[in-house]
Amino acid sequence: MKRIGMLTSGGDCQALNATMRGVVKGLNTLYKNVEIYGFLEGYKGLIYGNYRKLKPEDFSGILTKGGTILGTSRQPFKMMGFPTDDGIEKVPAMKETYNKLKLDCLVVLGGNGSQKTANLLSEEGLNVIGLPKTIDNDIWGTDMTFGFQSAVDIATDTIDCIHTTAESHSRVFVVEVMGHKVGWITLHAGIAGGADVILIPEIPYDIKNVYKAIENRAKEGKKFTILAVAEGAISKELADLPKKERKAKIAESPYPSVAYEIADQIQKKFGADVRVTVPGHTQRGGSPDSYDRVLSSRLGAKAAELIKDKDFGKLVVMKNGIVDTIPLAESAGKLKYVSPDDQLVQNAKTLGICFGD
Repeated sequence: MKRIGMLTSGGDCQALNATMRGVVKGLNTLYKNVEIYGFLEGYKGLIYGNYRKLKPEDFSGILTKGGTILGTSRQPFKMMGFPTDDGIEKVPAMKETYNKLKLDCLVVLGGNGSQKTANLLSEEGLNVIGLPKTIDNDIWGTDMTFGFQSAVDIATDTIDCIHTTAESHSRVFVVEVMGHKVGWITLHAGIAGGADVILIPEIPYDIKNVYKAIENRAKEGKKFTILAVAEGAISKELADLPKKERKAKIAESPYPSVAYEIADQIQKKFGADVRVTVPGHTQRGGSPDSYDRVLSSRLGAKAAELIKDKDFGKLVVMKNGIVDTIPLAESAGKLKYVSPDDQLVQNAKTLGICFGD
């Protein structure tokens, strides 16, 4: 009898259920008897011992279902060393729950912070396997995370829909795409949706260069411009400030987000009709696309194989089209940023897309 714990932690995404299904289907193929314990609301469930013993039917029909049947919560890694509000020491409590259930392995589906905690538990002696979840595609060591492509599809659809109304009314549209620290979604959706300007956190922008892009389109007889702007896009002026001062400036901003600031600057410069569109959490919602369903199934199957081989302390990754593994410790605490020299960025510039740099 194998006893496996599973949890989904951090922000939700479209392919969490599909990935859990992949793990369970793989385990049921490899073993005759498997018990699955799902912890509710991520690490919070592991801390408080809140779980469900899941049945095979719980994993039926969830390949296409977004969100997570286990629920999720954010438990910041930096707070793991501090007790809960009601005085529970988190790491000892998680270890106690794991040992009480006599688990053979804990499977953690989560992003950077979740995998840092997974690595911590691995270092504490628990058998842990990580699966890379995040719409941001920013987990170091894997080419792709599940949830990313589905989020890109939604952001792309938004830009697609904006094209017709922008052209009809000769407007400038700023589409704010998710991504506080990295710009992978904005980069991919911007190219796929035919955005004229793409602004991402890794490439600080000069607003004057954005103005030039709009002016150049006007000279070519094009009466509308679409900007794909990541939540974390930052101007060169702010980027040059010390981190503490930069954070203070952002906190003091009268604008809801950088997209609204850029829209206001463009309106004042040209007297143009500027609109901001924020798809927001729709980028996390709905059904996973076909790519994510395949990716999730492959990653889940690999996790099942690792459990069979007793190869713990690993993060399942996708490298050059091959499902592989790396040590959790190798990825923990690192982000995969968009390099300004990335070929995709250079390709976009060749296509005439402005990055504001």
